[in-house]
Amino acid sequence: MARLGMPESDYPDIRELHLFSEMADEQFMALMRGAYVQNFPPRIELITEGDSSDFLHIVISGSVDLFSTWNGRETSMATVYPVSTFILAATIRDAPYLMSARTLEKSRIALIPSQDVRAVFDVDQGFARAIVTELAQCYRSVIKAQKDLKLRTSLERLANYLLLQQRHSGDAAEFDLRFEKRRLASMLGMTPENLSRAFKALRHYGVAIDGNRIRIADIEDLKRFAKPDPLIDDPST
Repeated sequence: MARLGMPESDYPDIRELHLFSEMADEQFMALMRGAYVQNFPPRIELITEGDSSDFLHIVISGSVDLFSTWNGRETSMATVYPVSTFILAATIRDAPYLMSARTLEKSRIALIPSQDVRAVFDVDQGFARAIVTELAQCYRSVIKAQKDLKLRTSLERLANYLLLQQRHSGDAAEFDLRFEKRRLASMLGMTPENLSRAFKALRHYGVAIDGNRIRIADIEDLKRFAKPDPLIDDPST
């Protein structure tokens, strides 16, 4: 795993993130001076829940699984794709991580010391406003996830997930799942066996699956069953 100082070629991608876009140039450069980049192979644990939040992480390439464990069980919480940060709340509060993180594939990760982030937060109003906005969006995402989990059956959760992925694929009638079914089951709060049964049940609404390939024959029929709600399913609200 190569550890490098932050190359200037990475500055524009990071600067375009909402979190850093409104801050003063001087403060941005102060953060970059203390930052570095590390290349990780797949399945490497980057942080462990309960550990102190020493760094703010930025996914530059690849993807990262945020997960948690308890009493011998494990569940996937979210997936982080480029270019985005994790886990901001622990960094700002100087608190232990509530989730662990590991690479899903070969990934390039930038690390900014948390103490530098907090120092700039205290003096740069644009950066502080952006952090509050991002934390508010994260809070709203948690509320949506809780509503999805508590108000819907596992079959309804899967149906709405497929509708969301179908939109992300450009409204294509066929698309591939972004990751393996076992991990999808974990994210939806299901066992792999329940996920398999749910896919079979969705055949009645025009859903066919072949490996990781999904085909939706009648999108309107699936919508009538799933009843998508922007207050749960729309990430922009």
